[in-house]
Amino acid sequence: MEKEYCTAIVLAAGSGRRMGTKVHKQYLLMGGKPVLYYPIKAFQESELIDEIILVTGTGEEDYCRENIVDKYAFTKVRKIIAGGSERYASVWNGLQETDEDGYVFIHDGTRPFVDQEMIRRAYECVREYKACAAGVPAKDTIKIVDQREFVKDTPERSSLWLVQTPQVFESSLIKGAYSMLMREQYISVTDDAMAVEQMLNFPIKMYLGGYSNIKITTPEDLEIAEVFLKK
Repeated sequence: MEKEYCTAIVLAAGSGRRMGTKVHKQYLLMGGKPVLYYPIKAFQESELIDEIILVTGTGEEDYCRENIVDKYAFTKVRKIIAGGSERYASVWNGLQETDEDGYVFIHDGTRPFVDQEMIRRAYECVREYKACAAGVPAKDTIKIVDQREFVKDTPERSSLWLVQTPQVFESSLIKGAYSMLMREQYISVTDDAMAVEQMLNFPIKMYLGGYSNIKITTPEDLEIAEVFLKK
């Protein structure tokens, strides 16, 4: 079967308030290189990915081009564009640069440990199901609490997954969902799968990500990431 054209949208527009640093978290050094370097490298090296669209903070486009894209010769980065004030707006900006045909991988630039096997699993999943999200089964018991932090319910752990990225979709499907989202100004979605679920009522297939596929949000995450990197 002929391979479909694949675009990776890498989101790097976050401010990193919880990190507590002046430097945005995606540009913090990890193993001597910016956090953002690692996911771009994974997509650059994947035979499945044809192009990369990098979505940065407003005014950071030249910085990214000089200090990451050109410096490390990431030749698949076709465009570097500014994101929006919220994640969903950044995704929408990236989607407008993609074609209707093929598949779109949407990935957080602060998840440095996406790897080739994960990208391959994503591709195989989307070919069959059209809308997929990376994740891992929850190891801990999860509690649902009320506004006063009293436990309301304890869902069955076997049915719970922790959602990650890449989330990958048939291009026309994810663009249609986000087009509806932007028209309705429905802004309470927290990931791309949720946009497809709520806007189109389309089922999302989970595929296995990795327990090391962490999102770097706090200083503790960066310390953990350094350990993973050494391994």
